[in-house]
Amino acid sequence: MESIRIHNTLGEHIRTMRETAGLTLREVATNVSIDPSLLAKIERNQRQPTKLLIKNIALFFKIDERELLSELLSDQIAYKILDEKADLNILKVAEEKVSYLKTIRNG
Repeated sequence: MESIRIHNTLGEHIRTMRETAGLTLREVATNVSIDPSLLAKIERNQRQPTKLLIKNIALFFKIDERELLSELLSDQIAYKILDEKADLNILKVAEEKVSYLKTIRNG
């Protein structure tokens, strides 16, 4: 079973990695082929990165791309629950639905 690491948000995780490496926004942005202002918005959770950008960030920081993709998806789910003012019980329902949908796809 994979270990679950909780970071505040994907953007904050990216900022922490950048700052820990002693890099500027411009340095990281240049290496992942985006504008520094876009990276700043991602770090402030004002924009979400594309899957291609996630891949480039993972390659640049030499980390597992799946870790960042998991954080992106968990952020999206968390924001959706907050936006809809849904009860956390929805996660249990979603988990059951995923199990059901897997049986349909594999069956």
